[in-house]
Amino acid sequence: MATLQPPKIYTVSDLTAEIRALLEDSFSGIWVEGELSNFHQHSSGHMYFSLKDEESQIRAVMFRMQNRQLKFQPKDGLAVLVYGEIGVYERRGEYQIVSEYMEPKGLGALQLAFEQLKEKLRAEGLFDDARKRPIPMLPRRIGVITSPTGAAIHDILQVLRRRFAGVDVLIYPVAVQGDQAAPQIVEALGELSRRGGLDVVIVARGGGSIEDLQAFNEETVARAIAACGIPVISAVGHEVDYTIADFVADLRAPTPSAAAELVIAKQDELAQRLDDLHARMTGAMRSRLHGLRVRMTGLERHIRLLNPVERVRIQRRRLTELLKGLTGWTDRRLTALHSELKATAGKLDSLSPLAILSRGYSICLRLPDREIVKDSSTVIAGDLVEVRLHHGQLQCDVREIQPQEG
Repeated sequence: MATLQPPKIYTVSDLTAEIRALLEDSFSGIWVEGELSNFHQHSSGHMYFSLKDEESQIRAVMFRMQNRQLKFQPKDGLAVLVYGEIGVYERRGEYQIVSEYMEPKGLGALQLAFEQLKEKLRAEGLFDDARKRPIPMLPRRIGVITSPTGAAIHDILQVLRRRFAGVDVLIYPVAVQGDQAAPQIVEALGELSRRGGLDVVIVARGGGSIEDLQAFNEETVARAIAACGIPVISAVGHEVDYTIADFVADLRAPTPSAAAELVIAKQDELAQRLDDLHARMTGAMRSRLHGLRVRMTGLERHIRLLNPVERVRIQRRRLTELLKGLTGWTDRRLTALHSELKATAGKLDSLSPLAILSRGYSICLRLPDREIVKDSSTVIAGDLVEVRLHHGQLQCDVREIQPQEG
């Protein structure tokens, strides 16, 4: 007859230890898909959160040493894939996922980090046009932060030599890819800003994947560009590539070559522009001088009019002119009157009795009353008459009267 074995009775610790061993052995190196909930990052740097779906949820933790490698910021509601293992916290008999790696579901971690940082810096105003500084039209010294062996520096120098050979270029060599790229770019921006003497700085590298351009999407680089005391041109990747550095920089160039073209004008274009400006300036100065000369002439005339001596001189000249006019008018008038008088005298002379006498006629006057004898009946024989001739006169006695016949 078999004897019954007494049931095994676990202590809480023993049971929990066995469950821990069972779970941790069975669920190591697993991927779990879920939505982040109750996310909290402790001041120690550790992240605590839950993963949930429609039916269940499980607690999770990601310690500081692991989460410092994250390229994005976890937050509630974000769908993620978590890699880790099941761990049991024996003191409370709770199990959780100890996460070693996390990535957003659907959207790549780098792309999500890009979007999150972009939104963060935009909210802080680092992309505002109001804080953008103008690029000098003709910088004399240009700093270039890039790889000394890359194609970007070659393209930039080639364009600068072709467009304006007289500009000084200071190349600050940095890594533009890899873990050291962002710290070196930040250091370069700070060093050039402190050193001074540059008119503009170009931060450049050629194209590549989002992973290749990651240094220019780092927050430290973005803030170093914003804090730089010199206007910064971002020239990263190809024309379609946009990085966080592009949004923060004072000017974004689609390529390194374009940055060189943007930063400095073409030499012959500058010469033509200088000629145009010189012509405009000369024309403006001439116009201005002409206006001032006209104004000065008017003022001089006005001053002369206000001068008593000048006013007397002017009035004297005017009086002289009036007198001259009056004299001329008087002479002309006298000449006209003289001519008129001469004509009238001629007419009177033709009607004068003396003129008649000159033609052989005579006038007979009865004496003593000196009446002109026009009719023979007005005198009688014995009267004394005076006959006036053209030259002289006669005293005559009337001897015989012959009345007019018929």
